[in-house]
Order: sequence, then structure tokens, then C-alpha cells
Amino acid sequence: MKEMKGMFRRKVGTVSFLLFIAFIAFISYIYFFKPQPTGIPDKVLIRTTILPTIDSISVKAQLNELDYYLRSHRVTDEGYNQVAHYNTQLQAMRRLARLKRRPVSTVRHIKANERLLPVVKTAGGYWKAGRFHLSNAHFQVLKASGPGLMRDALGRLLVAEFLADTIVKATRTDTAGIYHGQTDQYGLPCGQGTYDATDGTHYEGLWQNDQRHGFGFESSANHPVRIGEWKNDRFLGEKLKYTSDRIYGIDISRHQHEKGRRRYAINWRQVRITSLGHRHPAGGQTFPVSFAYIKSTESTSIRNRYFLQDYRQAKRQGIHVGAYHFFSLKTTALAQATYFVNHTLIHADDLPPVLDVEPTDAQINAIGGDDELMRRIRIFMDYVERRTHKRPILYVNQMFINKHMSHADDIKQRHNVWIARYSQYKPDVRLAFWQLSADGRVSGITGDVDINVFNGYQGQYQDFLRTGFHQ
Repeated sequence: MKEMKGMFRRKVGTVSFLLFIAFIAFISYIYFFKPQPTGIPDKVLIRTTILPTIDSISVKAQLNELDYYLRSHRVTDEGYNQVAHYNTQLQAMRRLARLKRRPVSTVRHIKANERLLPVVKTAGGYWKAGRFHLSNAHFQVLKASGPGLMRDALGRLLVAEFLADTIVKATRTDTAGIYHGQTDQYGLPCGQGTYDATDGTHYEGLWQNDQRHGFGFESSANHPVRIGEWKNDRFLGEKLKYTSDRIYGIDISRHQHEKGRRRYAINWRQVRITSLGHRHPAGGQTFPVSFAYIKSTESTSIRNRYFLQDYRQAKRQGIHVGAYHFFSLKTTALAQATYFVNHTLIHADDLPPVLDVEPTDAQINAIGGDDELMRRIRIFMDYVERRTHKRPILYVNQMFINKHMSHADDIKQRHNVWIARYSQYKPDVRLAFWQLSADGRVSGITGDVDINVFNGYQGQYQDFLRTGFHQ
């Protein structure tokens, strides 16, 4: 009886083994030996090239911003080559759009055995040439390779290139624009990629989890070129490389001379920037002071008693000098402009005069709001320009220009802007100077000093000195 049971078990085991071998042979035939379906015909590929239709006004504005970036930067700045390449592309697109040629079509015959069969990725595997291929963590006979289609984690359709079941690159077109580049395993933009929005905005750089994240640049008709660090789809700003090629300067007032009851002179023969501030490490480099702005007046009754001596001594050392007025909302703009011009030494070779505007929101509301403040600024700037024949510069901070100057495009276009932003990132606006810190150090001056950098290099700086306006 026991022998019969043993024989039965051996027969069952043999049958199971044979069935397993048959299954493996069947699967191998399907995946490796079965011939391609014979129903795939030759293909006729008709490709039509249509010249782009572009918004000429938008492209002109975008090219203008790109030109401004390229003039104020050089090839050693991070991302410069990317911006220059896109600028060339955009100019070529505009030239093609102006040609107004008819669409051009080409016809190509592709034989059946030469056709690329696309992959269609689905849950649990993929389809190719009419066959479904299993794909999971435990069992996979063939991995998807070649061109194909899939949907990302949000259900959007992608045209992708696969290699060993990995997405090499993909293109996604939706109502907002077109993404092309690397993705993660779920089809979401991750790594290097570009996005061209329907409004003409172009982004090129790094992505993470379907958001701009890392280094990249964005070109748009609606704002200056945004190049630098991005985080979770938000632009943080551009980080400058602090080298001896840049133009550095300072701005001072009586506070550099008076510390409590003590009084200090400035040794203008020794002035040299030894620190740009704690947010801007320069690797131990020191920099010459190329320009100095000195406070002259405030409101209609306050004068800087040290202005004249600092002005003369700085000029003796070959430093370009300018004067600034601290604006008050308690007296009229015309009275302040008159007071500034009448009590300030301004020579033909001096830097343009500056209006320093730093009111609180409460002070702005008390005089009637942004429009009234802009009206007063215009009065001051116009009067000073008529009297000095120099176009004044407006000094404000980044938050002020974003919050209060949305309806003052005429001021931003007519006058250069000097932005105070105590951050590791450069201000995201067109500007002549950036005040990057209030805690810099300068040999020859006691205590902290405001440090500034010109927005450009030596060529642009010489043009600014000659014309009094930073293009």
C-alpha cells in the first residue's frame, strides 16, 4: 500500500514538472519565437512644416529683456550660455515668422519591417505590436524600450522614449504648454527639462516632482529674465559670483562718523572693502571702492555736516562720488527738491543724484496711498533733473517696488533704480545698483558700512559714467 502511494506521488510530481516545462516553453514561444504579426502594413509618413505664428509684441518684449540680461552679464556668469542660446533661437523664430511662406510637406515611405512599433505603458506591463508584456516587481520577461505612450501620475498623456523600462525623456502637451525633458518613474518632470507656456514664457532648467526646483532660467515678456535658484516652483533669485571684475561701492552718512558720543574720521586713502557682509562670503578677497554715495540732505532742514569733507576727500582718491537725499512725507516734494539742490555740491563728472525713499505702509496710507506717493516722487525727480541736468536714481527696497510701484512704469522706465535687498540673491528687477548688505566692512571706516555692487561689468560701468543712465 505504501509503495503504491509513493509511485502515485512520483507520477504526480512528474506530471507537474512536465506541465511546468510546457508552460515555460509556451511563454518563451510567445515572447521570443512568435513571429511579428503579418497585418502591419507599410507606412506613409507625411510631415508638414508650418512656420510659427508668434505674438510679435510679446516676442519683442522678451527679446528686450534678454538683451538687457546679456548686456549686464558675461559668459563667466552661471547660465549665460543657456540664455544666449535661447536668445538666438527666439530671434530665429521671429525671422521665420516674418517670411510668411506656405507650409512645406515631405512624404516618406517606410516599409513594414522598418517601422518603429511604439510601446504603450499600462498598469502591470506594456503593449507592443499587439502583445501584452508583463512587468512587475517579481516577474518580467521583456523590458520596454523605444518610443511609446503612457500617462503620468496625474493622468496626463506623455510621449516618451523608454530604455529597459526606464523613461529616458518625455514630452507632455497640455492646455498650459509643452514640457520636454527628464521625468521620474511616474512621468512627472524631474531632472533637466524645458517648458514652453502658451503665453510665450520659456523655462529651462532643473525640475523636481513636477515643479521648477534647482538652477534654471525663465524668459517672459512680463518680467526680467529670472535666472538662478528655484525652489518648489518659486524663484529665489540669482547668486552673484564676487570677483575683482565687478564694480563695488559704498554709501555713507554721518553714522560712519558718529558712534554715540565718539567721533571718527574716514581715512579715504585706506578705503578698501574687506567684507561684503555675512551673507556674501568672498573667499577672503578684498575689493577697491569704485564709487561712493554720500548723504547730503533730509526733508527740508537736515544736512549732513560731513558731506563736503567726504565728498572732496573721496574724489581726491579717484573715487566716483554722488549725493543722495532722504525723502520725507511731512513736507512737499518741491520744497525738498529745492533744498537738496541748493545745499548739495553736484559737479558735471559726479554720479547722478539719488532720492532715498523708505516710508512705512502706514505713512503711505496717511498721505493717500501709492498714487500720491508716486506723484510726489515724480515732482522731486523732475525738478532735480531740470536743475542738475542729471537724471536722478530712485533708491527703494525690493518689497517696496513690488508692492507700491505696480502703476508707476513711467518712473521705472525713465529712472534707474537702486535696490536694497539684504539677501544672498540679487533683486528680481532692472536696476543700476544693488545694496546687498548693511554689515560690510571697509578699511579706513569705523563700523558697519552699506555695500553695493553695480549691475554690470567695466564696459557697462564706463557707459553709465559717460551717460548718467544705465541702459
